Amino acid sequence: MPPIPLRPPNTSTLHPWAVVLAAGKSSRLGEAGVETRKQFLQWQGVPLFWHSVRVFARTAGLRGVVVVFPAEELATGEAWVRRLIDAEQPGIPVTVVQGGTLRQDSVRHGLAGLPRECDVVFVHDAARPFVRPALVVRLLTELRDTSAVGVVPGLPVTDTVKQVHEGRVLSTPDRASLQAVQTPQVFLRVLLEKAHQHCRQYGWTVTDDASVVERLGAEVRVVPGDVGNIKITHPDDLNLLKELTVPAISVPCVGFGYDVHRFGPGRPLRLGGVPFPGAPEIIAHSDGDVLLHALADALLGCLGKGDIGELFPDSDARYAGIDSAVLVSEVLELVRRGGLQLTHVDLTIVAQVPKVAPRREEIRRNVARLLELEYGQIGVKASTEEGLGFTGAKQGIKAMAVVTAMRPSGPKNAEH
Repeated sequence: MPPIPLRPPNTSTLHPWAVVLAAGKSSRLGEAGVETRKQFLQWQGVPLFWHSVRVFARTAGLRGVVVVFPAEELATGEAWVRRLIDAEQPGIPVTVVQGGTLRQDSVRHGLAGLPRECDVVFVHDAARPFVRPALVVRLLTELRDTSAVGVVPGLPVTDTVKQVHEGRVLSTPDRASLQAVQTPQVFLRVLLEKAHQHCRQYGWTVTDDASVVERLGAEVRVVPGDVGNIKITHPDDLNLLKELTVPAISVPCVGFGYDVHRFGPGRPLRLGGVPFPGAPEIIAHSDGDVLLHALADALLGCLGKGDIGELFPDSDARYAGIDSAVLVSEVLELVRRGGLQLTHVDLTIVAQVPKVAPRREEIRRNVARLLELEYGQIGVKASTEEGLGFTGAKQGIKAMAVVTAMRPSGPKNAEH
């Protein structure tokens, strides 16, 4: 067995991409009379495969997505992707490749379509349209912070499992040691490519990518999965795509956030996740994105949960240089758990330098993508202070954020 590839020396500079597998034949649904392949079924106005693309586009740090379509549906898939990119501007590159006969062939084709700089790859089934960014972040964090070369989401098995042959029970495994795994699964690219090369060379047939990597003797870890991350497989599963009745939401709430950072030797300036090359550097523990820090505080204000300094203290080395979009994603997960429905976000940047106006719409699109809101629900403004104060003296930058939301009325609200 060849040696297992080493982890990259600096995991803080990972370049993760995602491969979304939309090359299945949907045989079970076809046998039930469903003519459209499930990856092209419409849900909330777009085909199922695009929901996975959206999630990866909204996940902090993801650099791009490769979508794998069946050969006979490649033109259809390409046309959908072009239209959806034009309509939504996902903010990351989305490319298309042709799949293969087996799932493992499609994964191999997807890997071949990744750019050279990609060193970490997620593999996800388009038939799981309910995946959320928080799960993607959880997987990437585990890969970055441990010795694992692959990480998968798993759920405890609740039913007793029997090993059966020709109708006869052979054994009953202890279900305490069993997990049902999901996608997405994330791996070091060099290792996953090597595993699939062996898969092809030795004729292995596998049902998920982790099992290929495991055959190389590499360490694969499991993190808690998401019970809502359901796979559309059987005809009855199509009921999950029916619009759910939304409970009455009647209590408005408003959160305000404010943050300041000094200019000085430190970190490159970013505003709303958008880099400003040539601008003054920021003195900060994290990446110093003053706008996203104000936004995170405003979101926490809607929940009555203090500020990001309490959740992500600058005394914790884990957050040194961290992408502020990751922090916002973590706060957004708290917003979801609290049952809040965001309605509008208004952001203001106050600085003498740099000039924000030329990048204002880019910031607006990026924040909308990060919060999973429509473009029209985000307002971004920039102002100077006419040469007054520390911003006028070009000593620093500040930002303010106002978030409006609706929260469920009733006893649950009291918990938050």
